[in-house]
Amino acid sequence: MNIWVAAAILFFCILASALFSASETAMTAASRARMHALEKQGGARAAMVNRLLGGRDRLIGTMLLGNTLFNIGSSALLTTVLVAAVGESGALYATIAMTVLLLVFAEVLPKTIAINYPDRTSLIVAPIVSVCVTVFGPILYMVEAVVRGALFLCGLRLDEKHALLSPQEELKSAVDLMHREGGVARADRDMFGGLLDLKELAVSDVMVHRTKMVALDADAPIADLVREVVASPYTRVPLWRGTPDNIIGVLHAKDLLRAMSDANGDASQVRLEPITVAPWFVPDTTTLEAQLQAFRKRKTHFALVVDEYGDVQGLVTLEDILEEIVGDIRDEHDVAVVGVRRQTDGSVIVEGSAPIRDLNRVMAWDLPDEEATTIAGLVIHEARAIPEQGQKFTFHGFRFEVLRKQRNRITLLRLTPEQKAEGREA
Repeated sequence: MNIWVAAAILFFCILASALFSASETAMTAASRARMHALEKQGGARAAMVNRLLGGRDRLIGTMLLGNTLFNIGSSALLTTVLVAAVGESGALYATIAMTVLLLVFAEVLPKTIAINYPDRTSLIVAPIVSVCVTVFGPILYMVEAVVRGALFLCGLRLDEKHALLSPQEELKSAVDLMHREGGVARADRDMFGGLLDLKELAVSDVMVHRTKMVALDADAPIADLVREVVASPYTRVPLWRGTPDNIIGVLHAKDLLRAMSDANGDASQVRLEPITVAPWFVPDTTTLEAQLQAFRKRKTHFALVVDEYGDVQGLVTLEDILEEIVGDIRDEHDVAVVGVRRQTDGSVIVEGSAPIRDLNRVMAWDLPDEEATTIAGLVIHEARAIPEQGQKFTFHGFRFEVLRKQRNRITLLRLTPEQKAEGREA
């Protein structure tokens, strides 16, 4: 064979092998979301990439078949040429030469380019790959049949796909990875994670507990009720009769103000019944997503949370749910309750009733909130008992010290990251 013809064929085989290697890497690393967006904008090549990725098994089979075909072909050609030129030792020379050429120019180089520019490379090679998938189709059908038969004999079923993560968990993991790599700000990551968590969280996780509810006695003098409503930072206030657990209605400050205006400022002329709204009770197991939709449907922003026995456990508002997405929302009437106080030694004084999710968001911590809602609940869960004042515990990378306790409630804690706690002791 003419040396130049052999060199040209060898160059073509290495180039084709590099193309298949780059295509396989680029296609598997391409962003499905970006390709979907480009397809919606009318990108024909992006639509081709999405179609190829839809048949991932066929795509990978084509890439492997083409790569193997040209690798073996180029090795056989060079071996034949060198054996004819220098004798039997040519096989050894061909093996060494082809190992270097294929490794560098058909594997490492094209895959490095493809992994760094997967989307751009996928769009470039999509037409060629599409033709190859069509041409190799009959062969791949037979290959797939053999593979499925072999896996069937091993007890594996390709149709039984069990995902390790739910779609929501995959999205959260992807956004968290982008945050770690610096592509997504922490606030954006938290907002996106909060939106996905609406399906997982229940109203009991975000409600205002009944011990912190502002509720008024419906049988109290109207003047006292007006004074309490004006002093309260809240627009809607539950009313109870007999016992605080017997909620009989919800009073809106605007309705009370309108009634006072109609009575020319005479509180004794105001009657509560016409301006009191019937309470809306929701189970404490209702998901935040369902409660958000219920708020929109009923066109109201306030609901009382009850347990399985019908006892009031707290209240939830539309703002409570929105805060799970966008973070703390404060207006000019909110009372800034100091529940977290940073200390000069690196420790943090935290009220026992502080929600773990809020602490994680504000302090950039990663304390688990699956088993407990508040920081006091986390300590009790980990200690497997109700700690005494002064007791210390170490878990989840923090040292917890019980500073104050009232009856069976932990009301104040000191949290110290382990690194700072060790430094302080040293």
